[in-house]
Amino acid sequence: MHLKLDLQYFAGADEKTEKATPKKRQDERKKGKVAKSQDINTAFLLFFCFVILVVFGGFMKDIMTTMFQHTFTEYMNWDVTIPSVGQVLTETSLELGKMLAPIMVVAILAGLASNFTQIGFLFTTEPLKLDLKKLDPIQGAKKIFSARALVELLKSLLKITFIGIITFLIIWIYKDEMMMLAFKTAESAIGFFGRITIIMGVSAAFALLFLSVLDYTYQKYDFEKSLKMSKKDVKDEHKNIEGDPQIKAKIKEKQRQMATRRMMSEIPSADVVITNPTHFAIAIKYDEDKASAPYVVAKGVDQIAFKIREIAKANSVVTVENKPLARTLYDVIEIGDIIPEEFYQAVAEMLAYVYRVEKKVGQ
Repeated sequence: MHLKLDLQYFAGADEKTEKATPKKRQDERKKGKVAKSQDINTAFLLFFCFVILVVFGGFMKDIMTTMFQHTFTEYMNWDVTIPSVGQVLTETSLELGKMLAPIMVVAILAGLASNFTQIGFLFTTEPLKLDLKKLDPIQGAKKIFSARALVELLKSLLKITFIGIITFLIIWIYKDEMMMLAFKTAESAIGFFGRITIIMGVSAAFALLFLSVLDYTYQKYDFEKSLKMSKKDVKDEHKNIEGDPQIKAKIKEKQRQMATRRMMSEIPSADVVITNPTHFAIAIKYDEDKASAPYVVAKGVDQIAFKIREIAKANSVVTVENKPLARTLYDVIEIGDIIPEEFYQAVAEMLAYVYRVEKKVGQ
C-alpha cells in the first residue's frame, strides 16, 4: 500500500501541471523559443509586397521598358567580347537592382515588423548552433507522425482551400472582361492581368492574415503547453534561485565566523570589558576621533563571552563586573553602535575607574 502511494506521489511530481515560471520563460526566450505564427509573417510580406507593386509599378515598368529598348537597339550592334559581355551584365544587374530594391526593402521591413508585433525585440544565436539531436532519424520520424504534424497538414490544406476559393471567385467575377481581351491591345491585356494579380495578392494576404490569427492562437496554446513544469521542476528552480538551504546555512556560518574574528581582533584596543561575569561580555572603547561617545567593539554570550574575557586578559584590558549593565547593553546595542544616553553615566564611571587603575599601574 505504501509503495503504491509513493509511486503515485512520484508520478504526480513528474506530471507537468504547473504554469511556466518567469525564469523558465526568460530562459526559453534566450534560446529563441517563443510563440509565433509563420503565417503572420507570410501575410505581412505578401500584403506589403503587392502594395509596393501598386506604388512603384510605373517606376518598375519604365526601368524594364528602357532596359529592353537598350538591349534591342544598342546591345545588338556590339561585338561579343569579354569586356562587352561584362558591361552588359553590369548594366543589367544595376537596372534589375534598382527595380527590385523597393520590394526587397519592404520585404525586410515587413518581416521585421511581423516578428516585432508578435514577440517584440529578440536577438539570439541559439537556434543557429549545431544540435546533433536534430539529426536523429527516430526523433524525426516521431515528429512526422506527431499530432503537431497533423495540425500543420490541416493548416496547409485550409490555406490552399482558402486561396483557391479566393482565386476562383476573382477569376469568376472578371471572366467576362477576360473573354474580351482577344479584342484588346497587348498593353490593355497586360494592364488587366496586372490589376487582377494585385487584387488576388491583396485578397490572399487578407485571407492569410485571418487564418494567421487562428494559427497564432494555436501556437500560443501549444507553446504554453510545452512550457508547463512539474511540481518538482518548480521546486528545483526555486532551490537554484534561492540556493540550497544547506549551502546557505554553511555560507551564513562562514560569515558569522569571519565577523567573530573581526570582532575579536578589536578587543585588544578596547578600554574596558563589562561582564556578567560569566554569561555576558561587552567590550567598550572611547576614541574621540571616531565618535563623540564610547561605542561597542565586541559583545558575546556564553562561549563567545568567555573568549572575549580571555583575549581581554591576554591584552591587559580591564574587566569590570556589572551584571545589570552587561545584560542590558547586550540586549539593546549592536557592535559598532554608540552607547545610548541613558547609559552615559554608568559607562563614564567605569571608564573613569579604568583610567584611574591604569594611572596607578603606570606610576
